[in-house]
Amino acid sequence: MMAVTKNSMRAAIAAAVASGALLISAVSGTVAHAYTNPNTVPATGSFALTTAPGIVPAWEREDIVLTAISPATGTDLSVAATTKLTMPVVAKTGSAVALSGGFRLTNTQTRETIRCMIPTVDTKALVLDCIVNVDENLQIFAIDKIRSRSSDVGFDSRTSQFTGMEFKVASIATADKMNKALSTSVFTPSVVIAVGDLTVTWAASN
Repeated sequence: MMAVTKNSMRAAIAAAVASGALLISAVSGTVAHAYTNPNTVPATGSFALTTAPGIVPAWEREDIVLTAISPATGTDLSVAATTKLTMPVVAKTGSAVALSGGFRLTNTQTRETIRCMIPTVDTKALVLDCIVNVDENLQIFAIDKIRSRSSDVGFDSRTSQFTGMEFKVASIATADKMNKALSTSVFTPSVVIAVGDLTVTWAASN
């Protein structure tokens, strides 16, 4: 399959959403669609993103909370003081993997919100980007490192796994944008804010 950049992946998904061609099931996270990008193929799997130690308490002191947008799910792990988000995989274009649902960062005092919809994780470009403010594409997180990668080729499917993916805010400009949007100063690109694990499976013929 020909490699495709994260920009073309994001553009294909955004165009499909805008035209109504991409319909994501809120129950299963599966896709019933006609992608305009011929290199985009349906995929299944999941992406788990868990906040790093100390991040949730630091955010809570600034009245910032992290929640899931369905069909993604969120779990607060009280013993470790972390939050875990789980998002279903719905499509793949080269190294870029599209997820269903998303997450929300909210300032509970001001009610200001950043919504990260239809996130895309690109394991080659090392970014997580998403649609924010309805039609704006934002590279919100950078992948600082990936601890391990593995792949399995079956008779009719292929599976790739990425574990120990460390995420930081993508840049100083992104941190400034997030801080301004949420009336805070808590976001910085200098610390790991979350660790993720990604599993994606697609048809071997693709």
